[in-house]
Amino acid sequence: MDRFGLRVTPTVKYGRSRLYVSLPGGRNAAWYDRDTHRVSLVLTELRDEVLAALAPYLTGDFTVGPPPVPTADELARLALRPDDDLAPNRPGEALHLALDRRAQGTAGRRHLRADPRIADLDAQQRLGAELDRLENAGWRVLHSVPLPGAEHIDHLAIGPAGVFAVRTLAARGRRVRVADPLVTTGRAEPRPELRRARRGAQRASFALAVAVRPVLAVVGAARLDVPPVPGDVRILADTEVPALSRLDGVLKPADIEALHGRARDRRTWLRT
Repeated sequence: MDRFGLRVTPTVKYGRSRLYVSLPGGRNAAWYDRDTHRVSLVLTELRDEVLAALAPYLTGDFTVGPPPVPTADELARLALRPDDDLAPNRPGEALHLALDRRAQGTAGRRHLRADPRIADLDAQQRLGAELDRLENAGWRVLHSVPLPGAEHIDHLAIGPAGVFAVRTLAARGRRVRVADPLVTTGRAEPRPELRRARRGAQRASFALAVAVRPVLAVVGAARLDVPPVPGDVRILADTEVPALSRLDGVLKPADIEALHGRARDRRTWLRT
């Protein structure tokens, strides 16, 4: 707290580092964007007080002015109805709802076998948590994106390296063998997981009008055997998610925000 009663609070969100200057009651007076070296004044009458509070943190040349005018994408996001906004979706949102309905419909009954969707939900939650950590590196992530036909894209990751449609596979300590397009988990029957991953990416590419890469993320595998020659589907263990942040950049921050704004609108996906 400085002598004018202003509080400076550092934040890092979506890869953007800012210092917010607020009044004792919590109202924002300004913020300083460390990447653009700009002080955006909300309360212009407190210009001198704000600069005095930020003085220990300002480095080099910086500019001072009103907050930037919202872009068309930002205005569209502000106008988005809550029911159409996919950003609040939890990892495995569709599974959450399905399991809740099942629990309500079978209340009081005894279940001899655990619902396999519980393991799938746990895998999506674990992977979702790993993907959400990419937001500190400038990524934006959506979970459980609904598609026509009762299908979902488990996770959509948008970042400097591009757009990725991520399908989750729960391995639960078993060996996973990949032989395109089939994936075998333990002793279970092979399933066309790579074909499903490609299908999700194709539908996302059509909806967003941008290239989308398919990813199969394997969660909790005891061993992961993949072909020696990489295919078009990127195959990751859940522990390898941070590697996405080290890929070469192809999207600028403004492109990432625009794509995220489009992707979070449920209506974007209605004709995929």
